[in-house]
Amino acid sequence: MSLAFSKMHGIGNDFVVLDCRQQPFALDAAQIRALADRHTGVGFDQLLSVEPARDPTCAFYYGIWNADGTPSGQCGNGVRCVAAWLHRAGALALGEDVRIESPSGAVTIRVLDPQRVTVDMGEPQFDPARLPFQADGVAADYVIDADGEALRIGAVSMGNPHAVIPVHDLHAPALERIGPLLSVHPRFAEGVNAGFVQSIDRGRLRLRVHERGAGWTRACGTGACAAMAVLHQRGEVGDSVSVELPGGKLRIDWAGPGHPLWMTGPAAFVFEGEWPVPAVDDDRGG
Repeated sequence: MSLAFSKMHGIGNDFVVLDCRQQPFALDAAQIRALADRHTGVGFDQLLSVEPARDPTCAFYYGIWNADGTPSGQCGNGVRCVAAWLHRAGALALGEDVRIESPSGAVTIRVLDPQRVTVDMGEPQFDPARLPFQADGVAADYVIDADGEALRIGAVSMGNPHAVIPVHDLHAPALERIGPLLSVHPRFAEGVNAGFVQSIDRGRLRLRVHERGAGWTRACGTGACAAMAVLHQRGEVGDSVSVELPGGKLRIDWAGPGHPLWMTGPAAFVFEGEWPVPAVDDDRGG
């Protein structure tokens, strides 16, 4: 069996997009890992499936899987790519507000031009139970132990769980160790995306994210939303912020509690192709 796909990216966060509007998604976790392999497959940070809507108020549904085969609830760069893919497929007009459904709920998308999309990501959720995160209650920050080191983090859900750690140096060697530790920390029952944020001024942030199930990525859209939301709650940034990631920039707009958060950024096509789906011998040894 051959699988037709589109390869896309949002500021370096790369995806394989599958058209599942007529045929159901049929890959198992081992096949997803094989497709994600950058040496023998196609390679991606996340896999996206475009499917018929399950919610009657939405136009489409999109599924999300990490490179290790695990499902994800939301992906900010991914939803922009889904929107651009739908526009290219003739299913979405420029400038039209359309609701589409993710595994964590509906979002509103608007294609500004064929390669630029803005998304209503909903309101950030700070209740630890929404991540889920083991904590006594909502707080501006939490102290968490990472291999004997006490870290102060913010915690928020953008449809997927995020830990936000302010730092002075995004290239400090310790981050290479701390990021993977936080992503599987036992206080986050379902894992967490660990975002390290450097504040330049009230309208500009720099960010690196170690994503659960994917590792260090060149960009994380929900991570940019989470970093802005945590610092906004602390009064450290304004209502509109440029977030610089290794792959490029996103604009995040949020007026605070009671308002939706909007993320704006590019979505790019790389190539299209067909992949022969293997009968996978799931041996992960080196």
